[in-house]
Amino acid sequence: MTPLQDKAVGALVGAAVGDALGGATEGWTPEQIRERYDGPVTGIVPPYFADWRNARPIAPYHKGDGHVTDDTLMTHALVRVYERVGGHLDAYAAAEHLVPEMMGEKRWIPELEAEALPLQRVFLAEKWLVLRLHYGHVDPREAGVGNIVNCGAAMYMAPVGVVNAADPDGAYAEAIDLAGAHQSSYGREAAGVFAAAVAEAMRPGATPDSVVSAAVRLAKDGTRAAIEAVCERARGHARWEGSFDALRDAMRPYDTVADTYRDQGLGARRPSRVHSIEELPLALAFLLIAGGGYRETVLGAINYGRDADSIASMGGAIAGALGGKAAVPADWREDVAVASRLDLEAPGLAIAAVAERVHAADVARRRAHEQAFAELL
Repeated sequence: MTPLQDKAVGALVGAAVGDALGGATEGWTPEQIRERYDGPVTGIVPPYFADWRNARPIAPYHKGDGHVTDDTLMTHALVRVYERVGGHLDAYAAAEHLVPEMMGEKRWIPELEAEALPLQRVFLAEKWLVLRLHYGHVDPREAGVGNIVNCGAAMYMAPVGVVNAADPDGAYAEAIDLAGAHQSSYGREAAGVFAAAVAEAMRPGATPDSVVSAAVRLAKDGTRAAIEAVCERARGHARWEGSFDALRDAMRPYDTVADTYRDQGLGARRPSRVHSIEELPLALAFLLIAGGGYRETVLGAINYGRDADSIASMGGAIAGALGGKAAVPADWREDVAVASRLDLEAPGLAIAAVAERVHAADVARRRAHEQAFAELL
């Protein structure tokens, strides 16, 4: 593999494995997780509820046992969109290509243990894409307005970071445009910043500190403040064990989601310039605590709980981009691929090939502009 391929595979495999491991602990507190699993989670575990089909009728999904969730389903769908378009994406690409990916073809859905439309698995905030763009015919650049503000767009933006490898500014701009079809406010902002973090992690010589620096430089409003506050607190911890209370304390002023994760107040998930989603700052925090190591980044996320699958998926994507495929433990890679019936490496190789083509087109366009501008001078 070239370094580009290795890092791209690391990013997308890392995201999928983190997602699968975090699915079992999503929505619970660290204390509940330790009680359920007789201590900290150290790998793939069964569902939180043995009777997962009936325990939560609104979400009858087989989370755990190495099954990826909608984070990975949407990430892989975005890779297929990039392959089809063969260039940079914008909000119109979401309407013209991503929505058909969600509602046009049945695929194996691990959590449903059946073939189904991805639309039938994704959360309500992702169904919004189909409602607004396919049925509502809303301008794609404005379609995200009115949706609940959450991590729904950010969670699948790793491919944008790979396509814009080593160019955080470009990744941020592209993700902000693309995510406008899905999210607004700090949900859209997080999508841009996460894509930028992955793009920086793809750069040869990148470090956890350079990733956080790029994120802080580009982030706006509450998203920037939350990343700064949570990462500052993270730097005081050498291990994720014992860090959860401090990290949550740092995040709390910026988070609209209650400490009891499933109990939402009237102000939750509403647009705001002073708030942030929790998932991205926490993913960056665990990355710092782990020194960029994949295993500890993901273990911190899944034992933290709350939106554990998305925190672990984001942290896993960045750590995987930093360290390449080998950074993701081989047993986790293999077990998740088998359990989810997915080829986890193929999307990484596919998006690396797209990145090469896009970069070549970008260089040609830039050279033409340089020549034209030189003539103006």
